[in-house]
Amino acid sequence: MTNRKVIDGYPFVEYQRILPSEHELISRTRDFFDLMNSRRSVRIFSTKPVPREVIENIVNTASTAPSGAHKQPWTFCIVSDPSLKSRIRLEAEKEEFENYHGRMGTEWMQDLRPFQTDWHKEFLEAAPYLIIVFRKAYDVGSDGVKRNNYYVHESVGIACGFLLAAIHYGGLVALTHTPSPMNFLARLLNRPANEKPYLLIPVGYPGSECFVPDLRRKPTNEIAAFYERS
Repeated sequence: MTNRKVIDGYPFVEYQRILPSEHELISRTRDFFDLMNSRRSVRIFSTKPVPREVIENIVNTASTAPSGAHKQPWTFCIVSDPSLKSRIRLEAEKEEFENYHGRMGTEWMQDLRPFQTDWHKEFLEAAPYLIIVFRKAYDVGSDGVKRNNYYVHESVGIACGFLLAAIHYGGLVALTHTPSPMNFLARLLNRPANEKPYLLIPVGYPGSECFVPDLRRKPTNEIAAFYERS
């Protein structure tokens, strides 16, 4: 039975979890790193269907992320309708064409060359699902009163990290796509005024011939600084 208590009028439950041994802790964290280290951003998707329950499980995992004052300031819009995906692709390619033909500076364009990308975004139609993440700047109660959300960008960013990890753990691939500006997504999906598009993530299986850039990730000594007692 879970132990419960009330603190200053608010209910609390005792946190319970079986703690791993030091050996298990090292093994688990190494295994998870090895799994996540194999994650790649993919732009070539198969049209093979993905069960809806899989997507629901992935989104539910993302919703377990911490958020400011537990406001959970996110909405995950899940699009599988082919006609709507086509409209999203059309609008996204309009913005991307402008990006690749003037909006992005010389340095940015140079940095993108190893990825060999352009304004064409076929994956927006090929992927069986598009998950469009919206951040909620504030909530509106049933009484019509606005209620603040806190650390919205940070909270939604963490949730997206959980989402990407769940997608990879499940055996699927994804891409973080940010056609800027993204206001067309709110219009196409008829989202309320308190929701702003944050990230567009195609999800599915990799295509039969799927190549990704041969890149390296920075080693520990380039990404972390340890401050330990001497």
